[in-house]
Amino acid sequence: MHASTESTERGLYTEPAYSLSREASEHPLILVCEHASRYIPPALNDLGLSREAAHAHIAWDIGALALAESLSKALGATLLAANYSRLLIDLNRPLQAPDSIPAKSEIYQVPGNQDLDEATREYRRQCLFEPFHTRLGELIDTRVAEGRRVRLVGIHSFTPIYFGQPRALETGVLYGQAEDYAKRLIDGLARHSLRVAGNQPYKINPAADMTVPVHGDARGIDSVLIEVRNDLLRNRLAVQTWSDYLAPLL
Repeated sequence: MHASTESTERGLYTEPAYSLSREASEHPLILVCEHASRYIPPALNDLGLSREAAHAHIAWDIGALALAESLSKALGATLLAANYSRLLIDLNRPLQAPDSIPAKSEIYQVPGNQDLDEATREYRRQCLFEPFHTRLGELIDTRVAEGRRVRLVGIHSFTPIYFGQPRALETGVLYGQAEDYAKRLIDGLARHSLRVAGNQPYKINPAADMTVPVHGDARGIDSVLIEVRNDLLRNRLAVQTWSDYLAPLL
């Protein structure tokens, strides 16, 4: 990995950029958890954030990895999960997106991301962003070359209070071109009397999203992103309940 100018963060990203489970799965589903981890190398001092902020939803999708792992186990499906915090670089944002490396996230300023030099930005891209998306592309390429069906599902969570406003929604299914697949999920979740909606609390936008538009829609692969409110994923029983809701639908 080479940057045009030496980054002050060179050598800090010694852990792999991602974890991969059940790579050889025959299940058509590939699960993706881009915001699985809040890990930031200790030398970066949590990017100047308070302990509360560094453990909050701005740093990761709370409960998302536990849900993704439960689904992967239940279905025997492949799971690709990030090993670093989204605050270092967001793996579900195009590199040109303003919040790819956020200087502010919701109400929190991120001091360690402000006034970053280009060498450091490029170093994070090379160490964290590129390995993750290269690996995801390879997983898809292998299955397509073998003539196998592929479905791609991102597992995320969202905060129950956003900019001071409570959210009643319990789960959302975000989609672009995979409307039929998304509708099947929405209808199935609604049968459990859940507060569920399509393209809420966010919408898929090619200028602001990466996994669904690039790895899914652009390749003609059914791809959705599932959001679960994170206060509903705070213990093992809650995670298992959501896994039981979702697994038969995926």
